[in-house]
Amino acid sequence: MILYLDTSALVKAYVEEEYSRHVLQNMKEATVSASHKVAYVEARAAFARLQREHVLNETEWESLKHEFVTDWNNYLQIGTTQALLERASSLAEAFALRAYDSVHLAAAQMLNEDSKEAVIFACYDRKLNQAAELLGLSVLES
Repeated sequence: MILYLDTSALVKAYVEEEYSRHVLQNMKEATVSASHKVAYVEARAAFARLQREHVLNETEWESLKHEFVTDWNNYLQIGTTQALLERASSLAEAFALRAYDSVHLAAAQMLNEDSKEAVIFACYDRKLNQAAELLGLSVLES
């Protein structure tokens, strides 16, 4: 099984939040964990926000960043292509999604179409999960 992590799920692998253990357990069970390359920027921005909001102190933030940067090469990273952007644009229009949410959805959908393994979409956004289910993607149960 391939676990596709949108940024909301990816952050839970590094920051103790509700459902963090569930994400980590599913990552262990997956043959590979995947995400779109934009998740790198989104996750780093989320970590910086947590530091600014004093959820993480400076030492925790630096440690978290180092761990994430070190781990990043272990993920299957989906790149941007014109076909992916066109699909993401159509999904954004069809489901009234934010831009990067539609990029994640398009990346997961294309990975699912191209993979011989089952792809599970891990996301903690109700609207995005509903769109994924309507597209026939398997969604990680919370």
